[in-house]
Amino acid sequence: MDPAAEIAVPRASTDDDGAAAQRRAGNGGTAAGRAAAAQAVAATAVEAYPRIVAALIRITGDWTLAEDCTQEALERALDRWPVDGVPTNPAGWLMAVARNRLLDVLRRASVERRKLRDVAVLALTAATAEPMPDEEVVDDRLRLIFTCCHPALAPQARVALTLRTICAVPTADIARAFLISESTMTRRLTRAKTRIAEAGIPYRVPRGRALTERLPGVLGVLYLLFTQGYDADGEPAFAEEAIRLARLLVRLMPEQEEVTALLALCLLQHSRRTARRDTDGELIPLDRQDRSRWDHAAIAEADRLLTGLAGSGPYVWQARIAACHATAPSADATDWRRIAECYDQLVQVQPTPVVALNRAVAHGYAYGPATGLALLAEARVGGGLDGYPLTLAVEADLVARQGDRERAAELFRAAADRVSGDAERRALLKRARRTSGPAS
Repeated sequence: MDPAAEIAVPRASTDDDGAAAQRRAGNGGTAAGRAAAAQAVAATAVEAYPRIVAALIRITGDWTLAEDCTQEALERALDRWPVDGVPTNPAGWLMAVARNRLLDVLRRASVERRKLRDVAVLALTAATAEPMPDEEVVDDRLRLIFTCCHPALAPQARVALTLRTICAVPTADIARAFLISESTMTRRLTRAKTRIAEAGIPYRVPRGRALTERLPGVLGVLYLLFTQGYDADGEPAFAEEAIRLARLLVRLMPEQEEVTALLALCLLQHSRRTARRDTDGELIPLDRQDRSRWDHAAIAEADRLLTGLAGSGPYVWQARIAACHATAPSADATDWRRIAECYDQLVQVQPTPVVALNRAVAHGYAYGPATGLALLAEARVGGGLDGYPLTLAVEADLVARQGDRERAAELFRAAADRVSGDAERRALLKRARRTSGPAS
């Protein structure tokens, strides 16, 4: 008998039939039960979607098929979980359903028996199984990131493909970020996947010189993944996934200082996650955060990672800057002159408008707002910061510190009008109200 015929979707739980029937009666028919199940599906998808897609791509090499089967598993969960209850292992349930769907498709396509048997064996493996020895360092998602970052793909295609496949960001949202239509972005993503197939881009982490050459692009993707979760309206699980993958990369390339620095940078920034919002969910600026709520274990780990790093790459300098903030006992005790020195070095190796903007902030705090405004004017030359809302917020802060509070409040409101995130908008408007009020 074909082993594939024995594969079945896992049960919702290990309860007996009577308990399952009671659960269906008490949960599936209520609006609250459906809403709870939908929330469970959404929460599980954040963590499980990239894992499942990556695993299915490894099996088939077919990106579209992997995504379609994973999406169908999510739709099946939305249909079944309100009736059967949320499974004990939601991610494992989704993995098994997606694999079964993949198996059905491969059967109909008359795939060779060897591949069919391979898929059957994988489908019988629990999603929480212990990793194989050769997978202790390199897992499917890391392979997928290196594939997404292959130099055969255009830079924008790499970013878009990573956002869609690794971060599970909807195509419509990616299109808005690139200022193009959803249909155009869909075509770009399709072309990128086709390019991977036609060019025979291998689904693996490269070795030797190829690994070194591909590293900057991969680090950029990991940091992009982190910021997707760290941003005010982002999904925190993305930040945690980026940290997990960065740890894998450190184990893979312990001699690469930029890899170690990226992990330290993410740990330092993520250490503030619980102190960044008040009880109402509103953003709290860095200088007003309760530092006792920071994750000091993560800060200590990052400090150990940075000890002895002699490199001068962009992530090393960014991590050093983050460490200055994280290790300061208070906002007033922040070593702004050291931060300004780090930005002077960072702008040499990463001469981007945003780095120049942050350099203006650092010098404004280290040497006074007039110095900061002069550097801000330099950073604006060339138009690289035109339309960037945080440019106005930086100017507002510097102008306020010079004493022109009404002008500063006007700039904060203008910045609020330009940001896309609700949390950032509310925070900027709050700054505007506080600035225009009585001087504190």
